[in-house]
Amino acid sequence: MTATIHSIPRRAEPSLQPLMALVADGMNSVNEVILGRMQSRIPLIPALAGHLIAGGGKRMRPMLTLASASLLGYGGSRHYKLAATVEFIHTATLLHDDVVDGSGMRRGKQAANIIYGNPATVLVGDFLFSRSFELMVEDGSLKVLKILSGASAVIAEGEVDQLVAQRQVETSEERYLAIINAKTAALFAAACRIAAVVAERSEADELALDSYGRNLGIAFQLADDAIDYDSDASEMGKDQGDDFREGKMTLPVILAYARGTAEERTFWQEAIAGDRNSDADLAQAVALIHKHEAVNATRERARYYAQRAIDAIAAFPPSAAKSAMTEAAEFAVARRY
Repeated sequence: MTATIHSIPRRAEPSLQPLMALVADGMNSVNEVILGRMQSRIPLIPALAGHLIAGGGKRMRPMLTLASASLLGYGGSRHYKLAATVEFIHTATLLHDDVVDGSGMRRGKQAANIIYGNPATVLVGDFLFSRSFELMVEDGSLKVLKILSGASAVIAEGEVDQLVAQRQVETSEERYLAIINAKTAALFAAACRIAAVVAERSEADELALDSYGRNLGIAFQLADDAIDYDSDASEMGKDQGDDFREGKMTLPVILAYARGTAEERTFWQEAIAGDRNSDADLAQAVALIHKHEAVNATRERARYYAQRAIDAIAAFPPSAAKSAMTEAAEFAVARRY
């Protein structure tokens, strides 16, 4: 990365609380839509969907839709269904991801695929995708439909690209950033941008919110990468070392491999190929990552993108929404879970 990394002026402990307080009333309306639209005459569908949806996730993406609408002074109600749409898209991708990855935990409890099996998990993910498109069509805006459907396609491309890159130890930092821009940041960007569409604001405002969401999404994913090698399962809500055992070339590994000795590179080649995945091997991987300051470097890159997110909304007038969105970017980097 060629850009200069700037540190965000740090608060004592950045929090999501201002963002959550800002959108609390609106999220009640969003949750009503979510609970209503995940229902089905087939009992397994709401049971499986509810296992994940009620599982205590941060709900960052729908909250960002509501916060962006607040930033723009939007007083209508269209954004409630659209925020639910964003959450359905996100939940569907999580269900599919857990099947692809063979994950054992999600949000601190057993992943849905472990309880209900892979076929049901995939199909309920498909159901939630379908519900999301119903909600898009109901909104009636072709522009909103284009933004959200386009993001859904990009997310799928990013997931496939990550699958192709899996166990490829020579994956570059540039390639990895392209993957997370697609699989994570695209939905953050869309979640924010659609607020400007429903508020009938300018293309410049749309692009500013798109940039905020995209950079926040990259920062969020990079922080996740760091957390996987710097926290335990009780903090993360998933098994420590999942990325390592799945052979994922996340940024801490990419940096540790690039900075490693010939002997260390041999370890990484064997580990990423799947030949070294014991607890002792994970401990060695964590030690090498910390030896080469790869977690700290990953968090520094996350701070760079978080600052870009903050800069993207700099032109909007001061407000509770702007302040909450700024602190949300700080929180994305500083969090431990």
